Amino acid sequence: MAGARLARMPAWSWGVVGALAVAVPTLWSQHARGPSQVLTQQDIDRAVLHTLQTQPLPAAAAKAYEAVSGSVVRVVGRAHPPGGTEAPKNGDKAGGVKPKTEDQADDDEDGASVGSGVVIVDSGVILTNLHVVAGSRHIEVEFADGLRSEASVVNVMPENDLAVLRAHRIPDDLKSATMRSTGDLRPGDRVTAVGFPFGIGPSVSHGVVSGLKREFRSPEGEKVLTNLIQFDAMANPGSSGGPLVTDDGEVVGIVTAIYNPVQERFFVGIGFAVPIESAAAGAGLPPF
Repeated sequence: MAGARLARMPAWSWGVVGALAVAVPTLWSQHARGPSQVLTQQDIDRAVLHTLQTQPLPAAAAKAYEAVSGSVVRVVGRAHPPGGTEAPKNGDKAGGVKPKTEDQADDDEDGASVGSGVVIVDSGVILTNLHVVAGSRHIEVEFADGLRSEASVVNVMPENDLAVLRAHRIPDDLKSATMRSTGDLRPGDRVTAVGFPFGIGPSVSHGVVSGLKREFRSPEGEKVLTNLIQFDAMANPGSSGGPLVTDDGEVVGIVTAIYNPVQERFFVGIGFAVPIESAAAGAGLPPF
């Protein structure tokens, strides 16, 4: 994490550093072969500009996705194992929270709920939303390489709508996401959401932090979440549990809800994420 936090410089400044790394050696070589000349700032500026124009930098969202994609998983919760017929008993709950549907993908033919998750420990510890797996007797996660594994709930945080899962099997090269404190997060900072909206993905959307310390009340009024990150990167049912990341691919939040003033299940421009500090604490990780 310490290495990842090198990048407190603005994302664009790293692009300039990269351009200099390419342009200056080439320019110096050209001068070295010719008559002795003094390398001026104007020469460097021209070389950097030429490099930026001929070798465009990757989009911020592409860079963020590349950094975190190997840690994002698809989460499926079922009332019974695939192909089984057992129905859930009346009143079944997980962590004292009833199963919800407002932030999940449409149920499939088995009545499964589909959401997202992110690996935070490379031994197979995964963060997701509690409402994605609440009431499920069988949980399956699918990793970036296609490996599917059953998973167990090892901890729940109903107050933050979060659950910690542990996969029973993991890929050999599984990498955990890098988490970052939200202490210096500000409205207007760029963020990227990665997940499985409506079960499709992994899908990427990009936007900005719209506000901090927001409050969200579930449509039924049963639950109030506080201290949330508001963002406008597109999220839809099934995005729940996926990571909200910075341009460097560092996780600052877990997508948990979308605001639907007309009670319809589609994005209207307001999403909410639980700050990663709250999520990491529930997984037993040390504070930032």
